[in-house]
Amino acid sequence: MAWLACFRGQRRPVDCDCVNRTAVMNDIQKFFFLALLVTLGILVYLLSPVLTPFITAAILAYMADPLADRLEALGLPRTLAVSLVFVTLSGLALLALFILIPLVQQQVILFANTIPAYLAYVKQHLLPWLQAQFGIDPQMLDLETLEKSIQADWRSATGVVGKLMLSITKSGIIIGNLFMNLTIIAVVTFYLLRDWDRLVAAVRELFPRRIEPTVSLLARESDEVLGAFLRGQLLVMLGLGIIYSSGLAIIGLDLALLIGMLAGVVSFVPYLGFIIGIVVAGIAALMQFHDLTHLLYVLAVFGVGQVLESVLLTPLLVGDRIGLHPVAVIFAVLAGGQLFGFVGVLLALPVSAVIAVILRYMHKRYRESDLYAMQKEERT
Repeated sequence: MAWLACFRGQRRPVDCDCVNRTAVMNDIQKFFFLALLVTLGILVYLLSPVLTPFITAAILAYMADPLADRLEALGLPRTLAVSLVFVTLSGLALLALFILIPLVQQQVILFANTIPAYLAYVKQHLLPWLQAQFGIDPQMLDLETLEKSIQADWRSATGVVGKLMLSITKSGIIIGNLFMNLTIIAVVTFYLLRDWDRLVAAVRELFPRRIEPTVSLLARESDEVLGAFLRGQLLVMLGLGIIYSSGLAIIGLDLALLIGMLAGVVSFVPYLGFIIGIVVAGIAALMQFHDLTHLLYVLAVFGVGQVLESVLLTPLLVGDRIGLHPVAVIFAVLAGGQLFGFVGVLLALPVSAVIAVILRYMHKRYRESDLYAMQKEERT
């Protein structure tokens, strides 16, 4: 039996097909993993409408797991540690919502009520300037109809947020879906956080022993990258939102909180928060103060915020281990949103970070391979 001779060390190329069998098994394994990835992608695409609360819960559990591990290391049982973390973070989130929602509502109502003044400024100053400089016909923009629509719909006592909340409260379906999603997120987050270590160990046991060390190495590096991004970037976004809002409030901008928090939230894409914030805040400053001095103040606020992000927030909270180029980040977010909607946006950067770890590992193995050494020798 030729295959038995192979294991006894007696094989010859002419009578042993062990190499061929190994190659066939490798091909089967590659096909299996490829089919598994394709199937997983199809399932994510088909189930994306119902996956959002589960993915949100998984991200929250992953972010909170180090806190639970630290409490567990102090001697607390896992369930008690998870309960303390869960209750504390839930309380902080609710407190932040109770504080921020009224403030944001006031800002949105203020913005809605000042839009007619902005339109009047555009009609009296900007349009004549555009006509004088570029020959643009002011009649191309029907500002009269737009202003009447805004006055009829938004300049009410409740404002746009009040109308939105009123329409939501009238819809039992929306309230039911919102409550159900929040309940699912809370329950799934608690159980995932409680069983996180066991789930990780169970997944590790599924991998073949031959590749388990490599997979564990890549998983540890991916964990460092994801931890740096998810936890660090969230703190960077919060810090930038506070910096921008405080700076704009100091210069007297009415919409300081709304614009500052908007710029902070979208800052997970490099330079996007800075660009959006400075454009929106610049327009708001021109409309409110009608001078270039406050526009310079806006530039100073966002300049200081950008410097603090570059030299303090990002190095301290995120570090340099993510390794994602800004163009790659923008492409990942857009591609994820296009393919899988909001679920794709949630998964875009974590998946991209893991892919970056795998590509760096493959590049390292290639640099250590005989193929690379052969090419290097041929060049010399």
